[in-house]
Amino acid sequence: MREYNFEIEEIENGLRLKNLKDFQPSHIFDCGQCFRWIKDGDESYTGVAMGKILNVRRDGEDIIFDNTNMYDFENIWYDYFDLGRDYSSIKNQLALHDENLAKAVEFGWGIRILQQDGWEMLISFIISSNNRIPMIQRAINNISERYGKDLGEYNGNHYFSFPTPQELSEASIEDLRDCKTGFRDKYIYYTTKAVIEDEIDLASFVAMEADICHKELLKFKGVGAKVADCIGLFGMRKYGSFPVDVWVKRVLQEFYQAEDMSLPKMRKYGMDLFGKDAGFAQQYLFYYVRELEIGK
Repeated sequence: MREYNFEIEEIENGLRLKNLKDFQPSHIFDCGQCFRWIKDGDESYTGVAMGKILNVRRDGEDIIFDNTNMYDFENIWYDYFDLGRDYSSIKNQLALHDENLAKAVEFGWGIRILQQDGWEMLISFIISSNNRIPMIQRAINNISERYGKDLGEYNGNHYFSFPTPQELSEASIEDLRDCKTGFRDKYIYYTTKAVIEDEIDLASFVAMEADICHKELLKFKGVGAKVADCIGLFGMRKYGSFPVDVWVKRVLQEFYQAEDMSLPKMRKYGMDLFGKDAGFAQQYLFYYVRELEIGK
């Protein structure tokens, strides 16, 4: 069994995590890195990850993981929620960079970058291109319901796993369009086809150098620089990635005197500015300016 720097108590149908630092469910699930975690009426979040249904909520100073056990915590959730990383140290270092980043870190103090499945991130962020979050969530849920495995019910709702490449290969372009993916139907279809026919092991991307991983991701249909950076950061552990959308571009111009450059140049500007921790900086800044609508 691992040694933890927080306490874990087994409770009915789940776990209670005590003295867990730098963990706020709303910050983690609402900072743009995931699409399958839905906020419930009691302010908890229920999601599907790694073929499991989990509910996460804050209870005073504690965090409750419901619908799980110690085995899944040690083998899935510890790494998925990046609980072995010292986020206090990262935040302290980033706060020294400049005043605006210090404010962003304080505002989004409970963000953790999830270690999500690379294949799911590839398809999910292709779907995210020029799309709104409710539409992204609907398309992903449609695909999962039609082609994923039935995981059963939790609190009256039915859940499905994200389909494997083999499962998703059963869908035609028309089927994918019917899942409300819009113009991205062709991209999903040909990306799935490429993964299967070329026998691409997306898990191997985790060990790749960041630049090589980025170039390999750009080979997939529908993957541009921003989408590749999102996949790299959230699915391939590339923490120097710096996804640039309209909010992040606004951040660089408002806070860091960037010129009105192309998005690829903005990307390089951000990576040069924040170095190896660019991905963490991006998440704190993105959440800060989007939630407060700074510069809008």
